[in-house]
Amino acid sequence: MNSSIVPGVRPGIRRRLASHPPGLFVLAMTEMWERFSFSGMQTLLVLYMVQGLLTPARVGRIAGFAPLRAFLESIYGALGPQPLASAIFGLYTGLIFFMPVIGGYVGDRLIGQHRTVLLGAVLMTIGHFLMAFDVTFIVALAALILGAGCIKGNISTQVAGLYADDDRRRADGFQIFSAGINLGVVVAPLVCGTLGEVFGWHYGFVAAGAGMLIGLAIYCAGRRHLPADTKRAVREPASSLLPEKPALLWILLLCFVLTTCFLTAAGQLGNAYSLWIQAHVARGIGGYTVPVTWFQTLTPLASIAATPALLSVWRRQAARNAEPGLQQKMGIGLLLTAAGLGLLALIAAMAGRGAVPGILLVPTHILVALGYLFTWPVALALFSQAAPPHARAMYIGAFFISSFIASNLVGWLGGFYMTVTPGLFWGAHASIALAGALLVIATARPMRRLLLSTSTMQGRSA
Repeated sequence: MNSSIVPGVRPGIRRRLASHPPGLFVLAMTEMWERFSFSGMQTLLVLYMVQGLLTPARVGRIAGFAPLRAFLESIYGALGPQPLASAIFGLYTGLIFFMPVIGGYVGDRLIGQHRTVLLGAVLMTIGHFLMAFDVTFIVALAALILGAGCIKGNISTQVAGLYADDDRRRADGFQIFSAGINLGVVVAPLVCGTLGEVFGWHYGFVAAGAGMLIGLAIYCAGRRHLPADTKRAVREPASSLLPEKPALLWILLLCFVLTTCFLTAAGQLGNAYSLWIQAHVARGIGGYTVPVTWFQTLTPLASIAATPALLSVWRRQAARNAEPGLQQKMGIGLLLTAAGLGLLALIAAMAGRGAVPGILLVPTHILVALGYLFTWPVALALFSQAAPPHARAMYIGAFFISSFIASNLVGWLGGFYMTVTPGLFWGAHASIALAGALLVIATARPMRRLLLSTSTMQGRSA
């Protein structure tokens, strides 16, 4: 990458960015727009359903809604508009992150990663535009779920394919890739959220579709810089799908559980949090009311700001053989997340039924952002590294099942938002992250032995 395209960045950082393959930045920008479209939709979804779509005047227009409601109520019991919206949100986001398992299989075994990503981008674009109509709400969600499943596992696989297995730059590459994700998440609430809240929900959804079209154009334009599809065999023994070192399976399982704890705790900031902000946060600034959706930019913005400094710290620690290991990093991330949500619980408890200044929420977002950087990219890099090359997309798809489980837990827990006090609600989520951190402590010794037995993973799963 030519460093001249990043003016204003310090020369040392430009040199480190330039050391990465050009394809990394094609994929990061593609994923940025994919995440813009996904987050733009996600930012609006709960507010849109509670305040508009699920009201008695409109809910009857949705084709196929009765069977969906019956299915959810068979699991959760009778649901009012807010718990029903939370359950739909959890099911939708959960399936978004389950489908990469199938999308990974399609990419690895059937049509290749490139075609699968292209198919996913087209499906997501169609889904966003269908969100503009009440009648096609469920069809739109289905298209978005299938499209995201095609993109997520395969585009991450292509990031991994840019580097040799022993290339230390891979971990940094995933952090840069994650920065692209966070940039999309920052911009989405400002654009889609503002359009949806101020001008009408459907304008926000159309903007999300336009973002996916931009991502598709970037991907097609930069395709020559991307790695070739991994070669796949028609039939392979089941043993060929296992990591080279079986002990890695236990490490991957721990990472999976820890990631699920983080995503369950932090994921509620995309669901019931918007309703709490709307009811309990003073959003006026000089006569202007800040849209609820703008608060969704704080966590990814903090992640972007912290990424270069954190990578620099880890690099200096690695030079002194003092870099925290995989388990320590994830434990630190979960403690930071627990602290952020614990602070939110304290603020909510002190506010009671009153309103708190929005500025008080900033530390929570900073702590959760740091927690994200210590957990999600770390675990994703490990999953991509541990996978056999011909099954990498399937492994990354399996990693996203943690998001599937967490999203459904977020939807279920969100149903309790109106039945308990806000302080207790957010305190429970802080406890989930804290439980993950305690699990790190409890498994420290056996995991250390496993990490020593798989020394190629140690120190490179940043």
